[in-house]
Amino acid sequence: MQWGTFVAIGDSFTEGLDDPGLDGQYRGWADRTAERMAQNNPGLRYANLAIRGKLLDEIVAEQVPLASTLHPDLVTFCGGGNDLIKPAADPDALAELYESAVSQLRAAGSQVVVFTGFDTRDTPVLRRVRGKVATYNAHLRAIADRHDCLVVDMWSMRVLQDRRMWSEDRLHLTPEGHHRVALRTCEVLGVPVDEDWSAPLPEVPPATWVTLRRDDLHWARVHLVPWLGRHLRGISAGDNIQPKRPELAELAESSCGGAADR
Repeated sequence: MQWGTFVAIGDSFTEGLDDPGLDGQYRGWADRTAERMAQNNPGLRYANLAIRGKLLDEIVAEQVPLASTLHPDLVTFCGGGNDLIKPAADPDALAELYESAVSQLRAAGSQVVVFTGFDTRDTPVLRRVRGKVATYNAHLRAIADRHDCLVVDMWSMRVLQDRRMWSEDRLHLTPEGHHRVALRTCEVLGVPVDEDWSAPLPEVPPATWVTLRRDDLHWARVHLVPWLGRHLRGISAGDNIQPKRPELAELAESSCGGAADR
């Protein structure tokens, strides 16, 4: 299908951390997907309203109404991950809120793409919320069925279990990780691609136990402890951050990293 307008909403995953672009902003899977879509439809207009650190209720309150007023042909909607890592998170309640947003977007005439959460089995600390993520994912699939949405199933993307797909903070994808998610999204949308998102990375010698534990300690000191401190103080990484593409506009060549590159 020729999508004429595309709006991406969500948190840091959709904003594009940690995938730097040529214009000084983060690029990410959503921008990469838009670039590939524009190859077949140069007139595509695209907006990205996602902001790092946003909770689901903030996305629903701030980004969904704006996206609805734009009446885009297509909306990608990934949210809830920042909520699920909280001890008191209720995936059932989150799903109800998510569905209310999907209803609003569908009523505005947009096709909606739903994203499941990643499988956190091999991720330190986050593996503790794996059951909640699985429950939330089941809800998301049911919501997609009820509202005739498309689904990008990231839980089943085993290639993302490779540590090289994740940046040093173990919360955000590397450029290669964003590249793979963009390929998977294009597949769901029917956008032609010439690569296989599931192709494994070249094999490398496994890291030693000592190296893995040293990396864990570095990660805890540099990333986990500061994150916990911000969380306890109620500080969000998205405070005072504005959307990088707040309005529907055609993609400028100078701001694109190139649809086929890494």
